[in-house]
Amino acid sequence: MTSPVGTRALGGLTVSTLGLGCMGMSQMYGAADRAESIATLHRALDLGVTFLDTSDVYGSGHNEELVGEAIAGRRDEVQLATKFSLSRTSDGGMRIDGRPENVRACAEASLRRLGVDVIDLYYQHRVDPQVPIEDTVGAMGELVAQGKVRHLGLSEASAASVRRAVAVHPIAALQSEWSLWTRDLEGEVLAVAREHGIGIVPFSPLGRGFLTGAITSPEDFGEDDWRRGHPRFTGEAFATNLRLVEAVREMAAEKGVAPGQLALAWVLAQGDDVVPIPGTKRRSYLEENVASAAVELTADDLARLDAIAPPGVAAGSRYVDSGYAYGDSPER
Repeated sequence: MTSPVGTRALGGLTVSTLGLGCMGMSQMYGAADRAESIATLHRALDLGVTFLDTSDVYGSGHNEELVGEAIAGRRDEVQLATKFSLSRTSDGGMRIDGRPENVRACAEASLRRLGVDVIDLYYQHRVDPQVPIEDTVGAMGELVAQGKVRHLGLSEASAASVRRAVAVHPIAALQSEWSLWTRDLEGEVLAVAREHGIGIVPFSPLGRGFLTGAITSPEDFGEDDWRRGHPRFTGEAFATNLRLVEAVREMAAEKGVAPGQLALAWVLAQGDDVVPIPGTKRRSYLEENVASAAVELTADDLARLDAIAPPGVAAGSRYVDSGYAYGDSPER
């Protein structure tokens, strides 16, 4: 296929119009096939999807090693993003650690697992509620000065955290959930990010796969798929949210595109500073996502989608633990 993927800017970093979220190749959405995952990464590069997103917590380091293996010999083609600050606890929960010494240790470990000399975009995965963000970003800035990191990012940071971070060091990108069924970002955070020239990297732009229309029952999830317990995929919320998907599916059929392509096109249409990172572990879904870059939406199309999916339309919270969204850190 001829790829319609071009480039966009996140702060001072030029990346592909669409990125590839790699998390599902190591965790959360059921078993993944290693060979198919690597083939998907190679196919992404061949199609011009060169902005790859991973984290040290995905598969507890497995995902970085996988991505590192896949890009060996093609490093110059890639804009490589990874994250730190989250780690798993023995009871299955998550710990957040934004201490400067952890920033340095995590970066060294990520460089080693990825097999690279420099990370293009290094995110704080979640804001630490116990550590002033100035301390964390200050340590991240030292990595830039040392040539180990090129650009800094934040993930799920609140407007207040963003303002405090940019006072310490330029921030190239803010990664947060944004899609037709998750529009919280538009309330306050989006305007603050744009005020400071920060690009937006929406994760889960397909509503964790729901907006593709492929999921019609909770039974569609495997036993090891975390969505089985997700607030938006269970009970009455599932049925309510399925009505949203049906409306998207109907409009997509009228336009002659897949529901997921329509949903991705909407995200792409939110601005030239927006670079969604739909995740997949299969080449077929990757190619479907890539084709969304060629879908053109008119002003009437966008107005119709806004009516179908206004802010707050989805039933159920984004996480079982609300602490994962829009984090604030203590003042100094």
